Amino acid sequence: MLKSNAVSQQEVDNAVGTYNANKSIVEADQANVKQLEALQSFEKIYAPFDGIITARNTDVGALVDSGSSGGVKTDLFHLSQVDRLRVYVNVPEEYSQAVTSGLTAELTLAEFPGSTFKGKLVRTSEAINFETRTLLAEVDVTNPSGKLLSGSYAEVHFKVPGKISTYILPVNTLLFRKEGLRVTVVQDSKAQLLPVTPAATSATRSKSFPVCKATSPSS
Repeated sequence: MLKSNAVSQQEVDNAVGTYNANKSIVEADQANVKQLEALQSFEKIYAPFDGIITARNTDVGALVDSGSSGGVKTDLFHLSQVDRLRVYVNVPEEYSQAVTSGLTAELTLAEFPGSTFKGKLVRTSEAINFETRTLLAEVDVTNPSGKLLSGSYAEVHFKVPGKISTYILPVNTLLFRKEGLRVTVVQDSKAQLLPVTPAATSATRSKSFPVCKATSPSS
């Protein structure tokens, strides 16, 4: 109509201004609706994975406080995914170089005497703990039936490759001979003298238990 001069430019400007104002009001109302829908969605809690609720700290009708108003924050639920368990092991520093990803492990638990469970080492912390002098390792254990309970304590045995040639021996087992330090071992049903080389003794070990490295046996 403006092109045909049926209405004035001022009328057109007024109509466009009114349209833009009403459009802004509609967009603001739509944003408010989305905000209310988001708030209403908090009425339902969806877990990010399938699992078992191991703790519930709220009941129907209880006031749930996020803590933003100064109240105490409380977890509503604790959820455990038990089909695959993560077992954390503190490996002594002396075995830290042999413990690598992919290593197989066997777990034993007091509540399952005579039974072992297979696991696989998936990662380590790649750092020695300064206080405990251990390497934190994570072992994954498949648990499809849920037989193993989350939070259980277990003994973990790693199948470390290679042969360890360092042993801790009491002093009274060592023989101080003129040809060198010896220890008696039984091989092929015969007692033999095995030459050993003392290694550095850790400050945390008793002086009566030196660390010795075994060498080739001699009769």
